[in-house]
Amino acid sequence: QVQLVESGGGLVQTGGSLRLSCAASGRTFSSYGMGWFRQAPGKEREFVSVISRSGANTYYADSVKGRFTISRDNAKSTVYLQMNSLKPEDTAVYYCAADSSGWLRRTVGAYDYWGQGTQVTVSS
Repeated sequence: QVQLVESGGGLVQTGGSLRLSCAASGRTFSSYGMGWFRQAPGKEREFVSVISRSGANTYYADSVKGRFTISRDNAKSTVYLQMNSLKPEDTAVYYCAADSSGWLRRTVGAYDYWGQGTQVTVSS
């Protein structure tokens, strides 16, 4: 079992920045690929970014590429999402998730464990 707890969400103006954190506990953090997803009201949960077990490889949705950066600290069992140049369309609940396969997967069903989510609101 892996427990995931997100933090760092909040209200920010257009163009601002936030850094989300996701702290993991339970089984060995470094054995999981870690992803970030988001879900806006009335919409399906969508992929944002993923990072490999070692942190050497990452992948981003086109909508956030160049603005968001995913990283991880295996010693702290934490994955981060640095979000810059935020836009109103980034408003959503952001979830981190753990994938035991270690592949850079981008579908909701591929992930084994999920956090409870943290709200990000970008005002115009």
